[in-house]
Amino acid sequence: MPTALPSLFVSHGSPTLVMDPVPTRDFLRGLGQTMPRPTAILCVSAHWDTAKPLLSASPHPHTMHDFYGFPDELYEQSYPAPGAPELAERGASLLQGAQIPAEMDRRRGLDHGAWVPLSLMYPQADIPLVQLSIQSHLTPRHHLEMGQALAPLRQEGVLIMASGNATHNLREVFSHGLDEAPAPYAKAFADWLTARIVTGGADDIEALLHYLRQGPFAPRNHPTPDHYLPLLVALGAGIGEGNGAGTSSGAGKLLHDGYTFGVLSMAAYAWN
Repeated sequence: MPTALPSLFVSHGSPTLVMDPVPTRDFLRGLGQTMPRPTAILCVSAHWDTAKPLLSASPHPHTMHDFYGFPDELYEQSYPAPGAPELAERGASLLQGAQIPAEMDRRRGLDHGAWVPLSLMYPQADIPLVQLSIQSHLTPRHHLEMGQALAPLRQEGVLIMASGNATHNLREVFSHGLDEAPAPYAKAFADWLTARIVTGGADDIEALLHYLRQGPFAPRNHPTPDHYLPLLVALGAGIGEGNGAGTSSGAGKLLHDGYTFGVLSMAAYAWN
């Protein structure tokens, strides 16, 4: 029987993370070695935003270079991990069973929210991989519930990994240096986020769902919700199916803390 795996949230930062000499790159390089080897990976990426939940079902997903203005070396990167159409079908079935309409996309490749962190964690690119889209026009609770519906996959040896950013104000990135100390407003939100995740009580989970009202400087840290919502899918998978936001079993742990460009918290969390 496969070993049960945690659900993860990682901050993927800039696509240049695969090249930048920063602590988060080193952390991700070691992360894959600290866990049992997954039978497959389901990655929830901030960079796939659709009207309804979609799961990638290509047997050979191509590497997407969904960015512009970066060094030529980055566009030469490839992550030829195999797809997992059967996992996509299983995920769609679990979501549909929870009354969440989900479909499969047989043409979708791997965006940089998936391949950037995974190329560091599993550089051999030999673990079957499926992506799940977010719906930024829907509520945070919708994303928590998606994670809860998918929680049984963890008992089947599937790594549920959400990829976004603990803070994500791109408008302020380019006015800061790569190794600059964290901006106070970014650190305030990231510290609040970590405290809520580590405690994991019912009130904490509700606070995470209402982050724009309760998190310090939340609108400045997340002008758009896309890089925050994947975290709630990982949280839901950590809570597990059949538990509402009122559960007291949502405690996670901080795996990594750090910043790039002063305003991007690169925090990573796990729920066992």
